[in-house]
Amino acid sequence: MARACRRLPLSVFLAALKPRPRLAIIMMTFFLLEVYDMSNRAISFEGTQTGVAPEGWTATLTGSGNPKWTVESDQTAPSKSNVLKQSGRATFPLILKNDTNIKDGFVEVKFKAVAGSEDRAAGIVWRARDANNYYVTRANALEDNVVLYKTVGGVRSPLDIVGRKGGYGIKIPVPADTWHSLRVDFKGARFSVSFNGKQVFEVEDSTFTDAGKVGLWTKADSVTLFDEVAYGEAR
Repeated sequence: MARACRRLPLSVFLAALKPRPRLAIIMMTFFLLEVYDMSNRAISFEGTQTGVAPEGWTATLTGSGNPKWTVESDQTAPSKSNVLKQSGRATFPLILKNDTNIKDGFVEVKFKAVAGSEDRAAGIVWRARDANNYYVTRANALEDNVVLYKTVGGVRSPLDIVGRKGGYGIKIPVPADTWHSLRVDFKGARFSVSFNGKQVFEVEDSTFTDAGKVGLWTKADSVTLFDEVAYGEAR
């Protein structure tokens, strides 16, 4: 039934169901579920060799420094298993998932900011062309905020929140040594950021419109743990 409805113009579909509101609600739900179906991937680091970077990822950086991405054991993690840890120091440590090429979809991760005197940040990256060109949204346990940026030619710039000109992301508590979730949903030029399961703001920008890699990100001397990485492509 859902496939047949998708072939009809939406206006015709709704007009046919207008006399039957209950059926209209049910059918519209199935219609939307099919249109916005995601091809999901969930990554656990269980069974991955510890002490080294995970296979299938490229550990790199934006700027200069010596990032250190390694898989480590952590029984406090949401997965109760291994996690991905960034413990080096660089301008922006970055790790990209090799086999991804997503234009519209989502990225989500659980993270814990452990240490860092200059920064305690955890970020997720999407539409990455390379280590110098991508979008990133990050939560910061020192500043207690969540911000979305574009990085163009290695230069990072914060983006305005929809409905507000200026400012710097949103203020929100990000306690250190606590597991949190961070997610971005992106479609076209519209990005929706969620923190701990709650949508916190949206951004519009069209700098990067093509498909690109997804990844994880930190800043400066942040020591950050990542777990339960998930991503998907909109159908």
